[in-house]
Amino acid sequence: MNVADSQLLASELEKLGHSAAGGVGDDADIMIVNTCVVRQSAEDKGLGRLQLLRKIKEAQPEKVIGVMGCMVGVRDPLWMRQRLPFVDVFMPPSDPTAMVGFLRERQDEADVLTMEEEGRAQRDALQDGELVLPLHERGQLVSAQVPIVYGCSHACTFCVIPFRRGVERSRRVGEIVAHVRSLARQGVKEVTLLGQIVDRYGVDIKDGPDLADLLHIVHQVAEEVGIERIRFLTSHPNWMTDKLLHTVAELSRVMPHIEVPIQAGDDAVLARMRRGYTTDQYRKLVAKIRKMIPQVAIHTDIIVGFPGETRAQFMETYRVLEELKLDKAHLARYSPRPQTVSARRMVDDVPDAEKRARHKMLEDLQARVVAEINAQYLGSRVEVLVEGKYKGRWRARTPQNKLVFFEAEGDWKGRLARVEVTWTGPWSMQARLPKEEPAADPLLVLAG
Repeated sequence: MNVADSQLLASELEKLGHSAAGGVGDDADIMIVNTCVVRQSAEDKGLGRLQLLRKIKEAQPEKVIGVMGCMVGVRDPLWMRQRLPFVDVFMPPSDPTAMVGFLRERQDEADVLTMEEEGRAQRDALQDGELVLPLHERGQLVSAQVPIVYGCSHACTFCVIPFRRGVERSRRVGEIVAHVRSLARQGVKEVTLLGQIVDRYGVDIKDGPDLADLLHIVHQVAEEVGIERIRFLTSHPNWMTDKLLHTVAELSRVMPHIEVPIQAGDDAVLARMRRGYTTDQYRKLVAKIRKMIPQVAIHTDIIVGFPGETRAQFMETYRVLEELKLDKAHLARYSPRPQTVSARRMVDDVPDAEKRARHKMLEDLQARVVAEINAQYLGSRVEVLVEGKYKGRWRARTPQNKLVFFEAEGDWKGRLARVEVTWTGPWSMQARLPKEEPAADPLLVLAG
């Protein structure tokens, strides 16, 4: 979501005639930090980067510094204004309006008109679509994100997103379609539809389309404009419907890749998290997904060390992960976030050393599980979408979002390739372009 927000901001700045700089310091007149606060480490990183920019601002006061994202939130960030007086502009998530207004005020009218004319010239090639990608990314990105739901109204006890990104708001279908078409004109071949709980798309719109309906619409557009693949994330067990699963199974350009977090494998912990399901319900959901979508890859999220989590409760999480054998698990150590229920009402009583030990146990387990899953691909042929070159080899992904590297002559970026897997590991696979099999002799075919 932050990547998409940064691209939107860069696009708006280009409309004013600005262009991307090579780096901070002397190169950049405008420096913006887009922040995340899902974990404490992310917040610390954002504040650390801002302190580095402070020295530049003190030496060159004419530089413009902005902060965007969840650290700012949807309400006036008074504490940030007091703590970071050198910052010129504070922007909420997904909204570059404040920076655009600030820059307009600093320029006289003639400069604004000149710069906007330059920006308009840059956008002419995009016909009447909105400029989604900044100039330096246009024609370079193979995969891009399309936000379809902003904010969240579910409010798990550990999650700060509802407080920082606001209530759930679904984008209109027309906006989403224009976004996808615009990306296609800029060379993108894969789109990922984003939402904090993406399955809740349309819940806030009376009699509006749901995610399954939207996927049908985007799939039709993809066929028209050359988008090869469609993905969506992140799902929630309570909102994963049979209709949605049937849609994924039915539409050829929607990938068999489902991200549906469990967060914990113990029912008492899940209840304290306010997740709204049990481990047994999650098991049944995984079984249903696998039955309805052939060759599906299922990803999950897990938090270790949630307040009150005992060693025995953690081991339930371990056993669930061991049993379900999911294709990927995003692991995180719990850290209390301001304003959340867990921070206000629960004691962060699992020592950091224990959190790290639990995290390492799941990490090691998942490495073994995924190695076993990926080993089944050895010797098989899979279709991959090539993202670009990495260390001399082509980097690509399977429909299940598994990373594959292969060597080949020519330019494969943005193309689909059918490759033969020659090596597998837990985090990636290696492959080669198979040798073409000789065509059968037509006389032999007829004689046969």
